[in-house]
Amino acid sequence: MKGKKILFIEDEPDILKTTTIFLQAEGFEVVSATDGMEGLEKARTQNPDLIIMDIMLPKLDGYKLCRMLKFDERYKDIPVIFFTARAQDQDEQISKEVCADAFIKKPVEPKVLIDKVKELLKERS
Repeated sequence: MKGKKILFIEDEPDILKTTTIFLQAEGFEVVSATDGMEGLEKARTQNPDLIIMDIMLPKLDGYKLCRMLKFDERYKDIPVIFFTARAQDQDEQISKEVCADAFIKKPVEPKVLIDKVKELLKERS
């Protein structure tokens, strides 16, 4: 797992900073983006092993971004975790429709997120 690259797309600075610290402490390389368009560009140029993204993002929301990546042959196999404060049943259903691999509600213990990241990376290797 060490050295795996994670793209973290989050527009809330405190969540971006603290979650990045937890991921780096586990040995992951973290590349960040603060809006959906920047996230799309970094997904295409940084070759991440996994993507964690919020649903509510400026410029391009997480649902559209996930759909664009999952329906593109070059990026469809990259696991995507929605990490969001949106907790409506419909949000989880839509995340399945756009082919997200996991849906985690904020706030969450860092271990829960880290365990899901490791599980998805293990499935992919």
